Amino acid sequence: MIILITGAAHTGKTALAQKLLEKHGYPYLCIDHLKMGLIRSGNTDLTPMSDDNDLTAYLWPIVCEMIKTAIENKQNLIVEGCYIPFDWQKDFGFEYLEDIRYYCLVMSESYIKNHFADIKQYANVIENRLDDDCSLESVLEDNARVLRLAKRHNANYILVDDSYEINIE
Repeated sequence: MIILITGAAHTGKTALAQKLLEKHGYPYLCIDHLKMGLIRSGNTDLTPMSDDNDLTAYLWPIVCEMIKTAIENKQNLIVEGCYIPFDWQKDFGFEYLEDIRYYCLVMSESYIKNHFADIKQYANVIENRLDDDCSLESVLEDNARVLRLAKRHNANYILVDDSYEINIE
């Protein structure tokens, strides 16, 4: 089983992947770690501040082939990060799609406004973010953008609205 977890910044993608690892023993790939490894090793001219679309175009084909390899070897894997395109399914044949579950995490405007202090507090719960723009405006904007795209692509999204409880069992 492959579990793809994507979504807006600060929605808990990495924390959820970590919890699934602890509960089910599935390893997870943090696409941000892959990104930084490729950048730091000089294998790309992209930087951590490059446009997300450029980073997705560079990283997604690599991640795709890793997913296919895991499925072919009957291995479980959680892949998390914001560099999973909303049209990800086009890159897999039916023989792969039946083994992939996709979840997009999005917080509602009201949730963000009512819980922004908590969102900010948990921003570094798993990873230390060095250049993090965790302002109310940026979190609202990013979540609104991701929600629009998820709806446009008819993607499976989980809307965090009243309380932050995610169950993908």
